Amino acid sequence: MLTAVSLGPGDESLLTPAAREAIENADVVAGYKGYIALVPPELLEGREVVSTGMMGEVERARQAIESARAGRRTVMVCSGDAGIYAMAGLLLELLEADGLLDEVPFEVVPGIPAFNAAAALLGAPLMHDFASVSLSDLLTPWEVIEKRLRLAGEADFVIALYNPRSKKRSDHLRKALDIIGESRDGDTPVGVVGRAYREGQSVHLTTLESLEPEMVDMQTVLIVGNSATRETGGRMLTPRGYHRKYDIKTTG
Repeated sequence: MLTAVSLGPGDESLLTPAAREAIENADVVAGYKGYIALVPPELLEGREVVSTGMMGEVERARQAIESARAGRRTVMVCSGDAGIYAMAGLLLELLEADGLLDEVPFEVVPGIPAFNAAAALLGAPLMHDFASVSLSDLLTPWEVIEKRLRLAGEADFVIALYNPRSKKRSDHLRKALDIIGESRDGDTPVGVVGRAYREGQSVHLTTLESLEPEMVDMQTVLIVGNSATRETGGRMLTPRGYHRKYDIKTTG
């Protein structure tokens, strides 16, 4: 059995019972070393740990698959949700490419993705249609990312931005904000959440024109509001539309 297990944003209280059970039942726990560190230590006791550094995704995925083929219950741990910008897709691709879909049982245990964690800390910014875009061009051409940003902006989606700024891609975020700004006012609220539910957590509410890219790193998720999003009581709110259908104001 090979299982992609979602750890959630990082706080142990947000690790689902299903994820905990999958790790408890595993013989082997594989994952990026930074995500292995998010696993409660007691869950790693008595289990083989297979970890690699950044850019070692294919290597650890193949190690996990071989472990599962050998009859060992193997889990691949991922931060957030394993099926969102994480390892579930690569595992399934490799099983498909090697003709192992019928030989290796495979499942995914869902979890709380980063944009959900960020949204909870900001208030209620994802109450209407939204798009999620990663600014990493390691696997996706930048021209494609620009097109997605532009169309999402024109369609008035709330936009969650993953992998917004690294040392090698220090200018991508500024370019992305400029593209979104082609169809959005400068005072559009933007939530900036770093290390959600982990040590060093930060939560800031700013605007599209005031955001300073230097305050952002790869462990940050940004949520850019749509034309209806507003700041209220220090929170970020995107109305669902109830005010157009019902009288939501109290009287007296």
